Amino acid sequence: MSGSARPDNSLAGAKSSRYSHPMTISGFTLVRNGVKFDYPFMESIQSLFAFCDEVIINVGISEDDTLQRIEAWKASLSQKDASRVTIFTSEWPLNDPAKRQGGQILAEQTNLALKRCKGDWCLYLQADEVLHEKDYDIIRKDIEGIDPVHGVDALIFQYVHFYCGYGVIQTSRSSYRREIRAIRNWKGIWSVGDAQSFRYITGDKIAGVLTDARIFHYGWVRPPEVMKAKTGFMDTLYHAGATADQPATGDNYKYKRFVGLKPFRGTHPAVMQLRVEARTQEGGFDLKSAPWVFERKDLWKILSSFIEVTTGIRPFEFKNYRLMSWGDVRARSKSVARVLKRTT
Repeated sequence: MSGSARPDNSLAGAKSSRYSHPMTISGFTLVRNGVKFDYPFMESIQSLFAFCDEVIINVGISEDDTLQRIEAWKASLSQKDASRVTIFTSEWPLNDPAKRQGGQILAEQTNLALKRCKGDWCLYLQADEVLHEKDYDIIRKDIEGIDPVHGVDALIFQYVHFYCGYGVIQTSRSSYRREIRAIRNWKGIWSVGDAQSFRYITGDKIAGVLTDARIFHYGWVRPPEVMKAKTGFMDTLYHAGATADQPATGDNYKYKRFVGLKPFRGTHPAVMQLRVEARTQEGGFDLKSAPWVFERKDLWKILSSFIEVTTGIRPFEFKNYRLMSWGDVRARSKSVARVLKRTT
């Protein structure tokens, strides 16, 4: 956690030497078949819109009214607010076997939106990810804290992964606990792999710092039949030989009980409240009725979780980034301040 280690932003004014305008933040996202696969895409977009100076939305040609819903929302805004929203459509190359490997279509579509961003920093959300309004100030202060510092080009967010319903979270090492979601623009950075993260175009990992701000991830909160359909389609983006009816991951879409599931004790983002209440009234799927699954590898998950809880370290954790400490940022910020002082 960055917490008390976060800089006091006394050097935030240094950013004026970098830009001839106040620092701006672009939000960008992508979605296809958002209605069909029950993505909280409107909530995701609105959580970006409430924070960012502009929002870029890549809408893949869909089989439902995803585009129409986004356009209707934009039309409901004032002329000034609507000018902050850019919507464009794209055709996903689903018939190209070479592209249906490792989810690379997702990265390519993400980069189409990234290229349209005009902000000094870019904040990314996938269609099942939502920002919490309580974290807006944290995000802005942390970006302002690293903005003057050369070589620190990313903000790494904490993840809250929901599973089956809105009252259960997945905390084991089966799910990543942190990931890059804010990047400095114009630095040769792009989305890679299946769009989970970002790298420099050289392939090098990006240096970033950890924020206390959270990404609320609802990718595993859908009715079972929709979860099956969504998983079947997603498998076709990772495995050229897979079909929606015969997913490469078998019955992985089925909800189950396993090591690392815990009750969620916090609050959901305000934009999610209607969705959460509606699902609660519907009853949803009862996780207690799902089978309990325990494998030998879960013993390692239990030990790993114990180490993480007691030390804050997740053993052998893969990171898509180079993690820097806020102490390093403060030291570099002081160097920047000294240089600016000498040149003014």
